[in-house]
Amino acid sequence: MVSMGPICPIAPIQPPPTMAAQPTPQPVVFAEQVERDVLAPIKKPGLFYLGAVAFCALVFACGMAAWANQIMKGMGMAGINNPVGWGVYITNFVFWVGIAHSGTLISAVLFLFRAKFRSRFNRAAEAMTVFAVMTAGLYPLIHLGRVWFAYWLFPYPNGRQLWVNFKSPLVWDVFAVSTYFTVSAVFFYVGLIPDLAITRNRATGIRRWICGIASLGWNGTPRQWKHYHQLYIVLAAFATPLVVSVHSVVSWDFAMSIVPGWHTTIFAPYFVAGAILSGCAMVLTLVIPMRKILKLEEYITVKHLASLAQLLLLTSLIVGYAYGVEFFMAWYSGSVYEKGHFLFRAFGEYRVGFYWMVLCNVLLPLGIFFRRLRENVAFLFVLSLFVNVGMWCERFVIIVSSLARDFNPYVWGNYKPSLTEIGITVGSFGMFFMLFLLFCKVLPVLSITEIEEEHAQAEARQAK
Repeated sequence: MVSMGPICPIAPIQPPPTMAAQPTPQPVVFAEQVERDVLAPIKKPGLFYLGAVAFCALVFACGMAAWANQIMKGMGMAGINNPVGWGVYITNFVFWVGIAHSGTLISAVLFLFRAKFRSRFNRAAEAMTVFAVMTAGLYPLIHLGRVWFAYWLFPYPNGRQLWVNFKSPLVWDVFAVSTYFTVSAVFFYVGLIPDLAITRNRATGIRRWICGIASLGWNGTPRQWKHYHQLYIVLAAFATPLVVSVHSVVSWDFAMSIVPGWHTTIFAPYFVAGAILSGCAMVLTLVIPMRKILKLEEYITVKHLASLAQLLLLTSLIVGYAYGVEFFMAWYSGSVYEKGHFLFRAFGEYRVGFYWMVLCNVLLPLGIFFRRLRENVAFLFVLSLFVNVGMWCERFVIIVSSLARDFNPYVWGNYKPSLTEIGITVGSFGMFFMLFLLFCKVLPVLSITEIEEEHAQAEARQAK
């Protein structure tokens, strides 16, 4: 049985060492207000919230029903064919893995660089990462068709002395996703421990009991804070390379082939930049309504949103540069296959998706250069929706167009998603938003201790 430890008489838990060094009354008053405001949503849910969760759960159930129908009737229910053997399922896999990368970027990379606006987004981004990886992990299983043979993908000792084919991109994805999910979940949980202790001290009933166990007996002593900061820095340093490595592995699923449009060395940085772009857009999509509904405008200010928008603009410029490099290298290579493919991408049957990806990912984010638009919350929300659409179109165009026009014209063919694929795709969004809604009601959506620490440090600087 873990010990809950003594409780500080003026605050639910003892503040971090940087806060304890400034024992002025103002931070204590601010701490009480932050805890009260951030924990306010953790109460009995209303009808609007229950309706939203029920709707997302219904959409998710419809997606699972479509998957069950595909399992019973076979992969013929999907629209994939010869030569397009990778369709919407792999598109969704790459899309959701990309969404997940922003959580690691905002939480780990920005933490190491001491970006101040990070504390307003890290908790939501970390939760988004865990849920997005869970969603992405379904698609390799869905794409397998015979899902009951999924254990063939895992290397484990067996009596037949058989091992998985380590040359298969599907096996690479299993290693990448499982590793990324494990590290992201641990990083998310470790960051929650101090806030779980605060929730424990303010909760009653079974919630207090659960938070007491989950907080691991945290009482905010200087020794605990020392060990906590050391562990958090180690996890951040360990998670940072995952931003590059995991999506690089996903990009190698394509780049290791000789298919025109795929066989290029730019894919790893190109996919990483696109992942960060789509992840930042999804954070804005989630946080902007959240701050309004949960009345957190005082903590997630327009200035914080503008800082995240600038990061989105940076990655948008990198992605736009990569688009241009692809076309330049196709021309510079002198390969008729590369030239023909990129002409097909721009003017062929999938040209609408190509135009959408350029519009949403390159042209529209340029509005962030203007301060009036950068600080317009409505513009940022609409822009984030367009970027999400554009990034999905980018993955679709990259995957499908290259397979539809391979080397031999005899095997050329077009691909159209089926109703089963559309239903499973919509169901995955229902799963993701349902999990995020549950997170908003169960756990603190902002890092209380980090906001308190920032305020205390600001007060200390003013006092000097």
